[in-house]
Amino acid sequence: MTKIVELKPKSIPARLREAMRERTLVRLWRENLEPGSFTGYIAAVGQDRFLLWALGDYIGFDGLFVLRYRDVTRLESPDHHADFLEKAIKLRQLDPKLPAEFPLDDLRHVLAAAAGLAPVTSVYVDTEAENEICYIGKLLDFEAEGFTVQEVSPHAEWLREPSFFGWDEVSCISMNEPYALALFDVAGPPPPLDRASVDTRHKH
Repeated sequence: MTKIVELKPKSIPARLREAMRERTLVRLWRENLEPGSFTGYIAAVGQDRFLLWALGDYIGFDGLFVLRYRDVTRLESPDHHADFLEKAIKLRQLDPKLPAEFPLDDLRHVLAAAAGLAPVTSVYVDTEAENEICYIGKLLDFEAEGFTVQEVSPHAEWLREPSFFGWDEVSCISMNEPYALALFDVAGPPPPLDRASVDTRHKH
C-alpha cells in the first residue's frame, strides 16, 4: 500500500530565503499596512526581518527596505513580470548592488547600519493609523525604549527638536529612497538642535 505524504506549503521566510539564494526577482504585498506592493531582490535574511533591494515602477533603484516577515500577506516568487523586468534592468544597465552583510536581528544594529549607508533614514510606524506613516531624518541617539531622529519635513526643512520612536512601533526601516535623498539634497546639512523643544513628528 502506497502511503501518500501531504507536502505543506513553504512558509514566507523559507520562500524568501530561497529567493535570496537563487537571486529571484520577487513581488510581495503587506496588505494590512499599505495598498501597494514591493518588487525587488532579497539581499539578506534574519530571524524576524529581511532586507529588500527595491525596484521602482520606473525600472530604477527605489531603496533598501528592512521589512518584517509577519507583515507579508502575499508573495510572488518569481514576480509575474520577472522576464520583462529583468530584461529592462539589463537594458538600462542597472546593477542591483546587494550588501554583502547587513545586521537584521536587532533594530539598534539595523538603524546604525542604515545611518552608515545613507545621509537620512526613513522610519515607518504602524501604530498611528490604518496605514503606515513615514518619517525621514538623521539618526541621533539610542534610548532604552527607542531612539531619536532629527527629522526633515516634507518642505525640506530640518526640525530643531528631536523626535522619539519606540522600538515596538517600527514596522519598516529604509535607506537611499530617491524621495528621501532628494529631501536631504534640498535641505542641506541639519542645523543644531534646540534640546529644549518638544518632540514633534512630521509625516511624509
